Amino acid sequence: MRPTLTMQKKKPQMNDDLVKDCLSVLYNCCICTEGVTKSLAARDDFVLFLFTLMTNKKTFLQTATLIEDILGVKKDMIQLEGIPNLSGLVQSFDQQQLANFCRILSVTISEPDVRNDDKHTLLAKNAQQKRNASPSRAEVNQVTLLNIPGFIERLCKLATRKVSEATGASNFLQELEDWYTWLDNALVLDALMQMATEEAEHSSTGQQPLSSYESSMATSPLRHRLPQSMKIVHEIMYKVEVLYVLCVLLMGRQRNQVHKMLAEFRLIPGLNNLFDKLIWRKYTSSDHVVHGQNENCDCSPEISFKIQFLRLLQSFSDHHENKYLLLNSQELNELSAISLKANIPEVEALVNTDRSLVCDGKKGLLTRLLAVMKREPPDSSFRFWQARAVESFLRGATSYADQMFLLKRGLLEHILFCIIDSGCKSRDVLQSYFDLLGELMKFNIDAFKRFNKYVSTDDKFQTFMTQINSSLVDSNMLVRCIVLSLDRFESQTEDVKVVEVLSECCLLSYMARVENRLSFLFRLVNVINVQTLTQENVSCLNTSLVVLMLARRRGKLPFYLNTLREKEYAEKYPGCLLNNFHNLLRFWQRHYLNKDKDSTCLENSSCIPFDYWKETVSVLLGSDRTSLCAIASYIDEPFMDLDRDLLED
Repeated sequence: MRPTLTMQKKKPQMNDDLVKDCLSVLYNCCICTEGVTKSLAARDDFVLFLFTLMTNKKTFLQTATLIEDILGVKKDMIQLEGIPNLSGLVQSFDQQQLANFCRILSVTISEPDVRNDDKHTLLAKNAQQKRNASPSRAEVNQVTLLNIPGFIERLCKLATRKVSEATGASNFLQELEDWYTWLDNALVLDALMQMATEEAEHSSTGQQPLSSYESSMATSPLRHRLPQSMKIVHEIMYKVEVLYVLCVLLMGRQRNQVHKMLAEFRLIPGLNNLFDKLIWRKYTSSDHVVHGQNENCDCSPEISFKIQFLRLLQSFSDHHENKYLLLNSQELNELSAISLKANIPEVEALVNTDRSLVCDGKKGLLTRLLAVMKREPPDSSFRFWQARAVESFLRGATSYADQMFLLKRGLLEHILFCIIDSGCKSRDVLQSYFDLLGELMKFNIDAFKRFNKYVSTDDKFQTFMTQINSSLVDSNMLVRCIVLSLDRFESQTEDVKVVEVLSECCLLSYMARVENRLSFLFRLVNVINVQTLTQENVSCLNTSLVVLMLARRRGKLPFYLNTLREKEYAEKYPGCLLNNFHNLLRFWQRHYLNKDKDSTCLENSSCIPFDYWKETVSVLLGSDRTSLCAIASYIDEPFMDLDRDLLED
């Protein structure tokens, strides 16, 4: 940094090799000496200065490697807008540099601890939101990036560009498995690519190789094949970084702006064209572990790439009308035909889809995804991400045509096979399949008919119910779907088909028995309390509310509350369950009636107006002990615990 501190008007030019050596010394100090990285990270002026060195191609790799290490330990997130001429810097990068820059950017746009989001208690998250009302640094950085001209367009090009067609020897994939263990960083790979290229040039001019690395390359039988296999792993590693950045931006506050750009720059059709040749060109074992959501997952580039791709699809289709870009024109026509045949209006989002931006080729991306999903081994962690991606296509207001499109492709039977017959033990995979099954079957009489055809014996039905009952936190969304569907079907008794399925379907008959609904209700309220509520299990509270709202509509609320009271006494815990439920509902009011909370999800997924949710909670929390619909009426005086405010902690 010295040249910036001299009095001379004209700054002396530093020698590139000197800069490289300085960076190399600093990098090695960081690796070998504890505390060096932290003390460098504490100097904001130094960190920002490092970014200015990235304009020089010769020192780019060394600079990027050092920046990545420093940002990894930096206490406060760096503000991208503080980097001198960031826009010019990014525009000066070639595509390779931009991909490596994405690796650095991922640290600056992700919220800290984002990977454990589902596990954090809602009490803690709500308290934190109150403290941090203004946009976080990560959010400010996201806006800074979106304002760089051409940034998103270049990322879309990087994400969708093809690797050169020739793939060298057929067994290069096996080589990758041996190589990736020490090529864990795209930057290391870049350095190797550089060396491999130089080595090839030397050998072609008849000169002796210059280093022991090159000698081993020259005598190795892999020598001719390696550069091509490296190119593929290289491209995959670039794409992992790029997809991660796009995914974070898609989940941020600027979601609609990002969506518009990704559609315009044809990200989805581009990924569709890469699907068979690159993304899912072979089966990759994933060790039965559901890999975390963070970008630093220590799995192979192949696995990281597939997971990032599936996460991107999930973020892209979740509650957004652009989800129809995952289909091609023929498939969109098929959806229109399904609506026409069922005599229901087409979904507005489908009508509004710009046909010039959808997938091309014989199959759209969603259909390709279904095909590989069916071939995946039972406990493969990809199943979790695949199911999440397909489920997000169905989420939002229920669309009969979308469900039928997937039912016609055998998705229901595939899910049931996995839950009942495949011996799948992974809780994460089962949860994602339960959630998907719930979205696929909700309010759809044809789906219940198909269910009954597959679950044709008592044994199969018992296995299915055992899986549901083994963890209600995992299966409660499916329970909610069955309860809601049953309620709707019971009001459609003029329809012959509905009446027939209602009388024959084992699942609907099971849920129609009031004692079974009450058993679910009792357990749903029992598995959670205010202190342990998280994004993952709060659905149990909402499912229990759905059961009670439907009971209230039919004038049965007092009966349900009284049964819960009797159950408490039978279990020798008077007041315990109802006090807990009362506290949960008070938390519900604070959480969902907050002006920032989006209640449309609850309304869309249940088809119950949000006002009715609010009203039911108010009635249940009523303080009049003579009201038959107030929880307080069912807790005997000695066991009242309602004045203690658990929510103030």
